[in-house]
Amino acid sequence: MTIFDDLAAEEERLEGILLGLDEAQWTSPSAAQGWTIADVVLHLAQSEEGVEATAAHRQLRAALGAMAGDTMDDRAAEAVRLERAAPAEVFARWQRARQAALAAVRAADPDQPLEWVAGPVKPATLATTRLAEHWAHGLDITGPLGIEFPDTERLRHVAWLAHRTLPYALSLAGQPPVAVRCELTPPDGAGADGAGAGADRAGADRAGADRASADSAGADSAGADRAGADSSGTWRFGPPEAESTITGTAGDFCRVAAQRLDPAQSGLRASGPYGATAVRVLRTYAA
Repeated sequence: MTIFDDLAAEEERLEGILLGLDEAQWTSPSAAQGWTIADVVLHLAQSEEGVEATAAHRQLRAALGAMAGDTMDDRAAEAVRLERAAPAEVFARWQRARQAALAAVRAADPDQPLEWVAGPVKPATLATTRLAEHWAHGLDITGPLGIEFPDTERLRHVAWLAHRTLPYALSLAGQPPVAVRCELTPPDGAGADGAGAGADRAGADRAGADRASADSAGADSAGADRAGADSSGTWRFGPPEAESTITGTAGDFCRVAAQRLDPAQSGLRASGPYGATAVRVLRTYAA
């Protein structure tokens, strides 16, 4: 399994959920403040259209970058406001966009960085950000509707991304980009060998990963290439000699990083001089 296969699987899971929604559910509030379920899916469609454009070496669609707003969230909200449509139209748009984007990143030169929101990223990293976003917005959709959305071993990609982004996140908080060790308990059913979720990138691919993580957010690679699992199945990211550590479940770690769980309400445990700060600033996307 590759990151592209896992991205496809995450999107297909979401597609199956969306196929079962009625009109009232599509227009009901999501967990993303101010957005309906349809708005969330429209945002995903707009983002995937940008992915397809950049992977095909066309100019990155100006949608988000040209919108009014001080942050990426503000610009995304404006893009959604301007292009709201009927649920069936939004769903079809997302289906077309996600299929085209996946095909484009699969076909892209794996060593050639692609333009993205905050800078260039390689196709595998771009696919990882897309998996993380579809997973996070899957939570936004399923939570309010009471639909089951169990954690899977694909969370290893999201955890890798969050760890890889820590230097950037720490720098935003005015802290030095120190190494942080993360030791995470995977979801039930995720093997100790990391099969499926990121096994292909735990070694060679991660060793050659580009300099960025979430949307090429400026993270360096200190400690990020050392990822693996021991016989207990624990997912480990970062150098073992790091003074600061984060431990807990992968589900909590990823939800905190996706801004879907308050760190204080999570079961994450931090130690060392920068552990608590690292938990507080965790993220998987650019500001």
